[in-house]
Amino acid sequence: MTPAIDLVRKRAVSHQLHHYQHDAAAASYGLEAAEKLGLLPQQVFKTLVLSLDAKQLAVAVLPVDQLLSMKLAAKALGAKKADMANAQDVMRSTGYVLGGVSPLGQKKLLPTVIDSSAQQFATIYVSAGRRGLEIELSAADLCTLLNAKFAPLCQG
Repeated sequence: MTPAIDLVRKRAVSHQLHHYQHDAAAASYGLEAAEKLGLLPQQVFKTLVLSLDAKQLAVAVLPVDQLLSMKLAAKALGAKKADMANAQDVMRSTGYVLGGVSPLGQKKLLPTVIDSSAQQFATIYVSAGRRGLEIELSAADLCTLLNAKFAPLCQG
């Protein structure tokens, strides 16, 4: 089990786990998950850890087929500037390896924003904390578990 799975079970949140054979050569872990599970890429969400104003870490959750707008992310998280956090900080803060970072069960709960497009689906898929493992749950439950908010995050 992963900390993400432990969290949803502990909080008795309705969810389903989906396994697939991860290919280490995959160009995009998120798009690989969507393809191998036969899902719309818009319904599979990636977890990006950001550095706000060069000092605080935060999380953005958005569809795997979209690009994050740093300007929209900064605005949604109440910062002047957002950049991608460096890999070492991501792994140290979340407890997960890159490509398997879940928004759930991180070592420390970071300020989190979820792209508002998640609200159009009955359920969405996010990493369960390991490459090749996704967790399906409602966007509302994800938002509650993370004490997050919804906002537009994607470019164009």
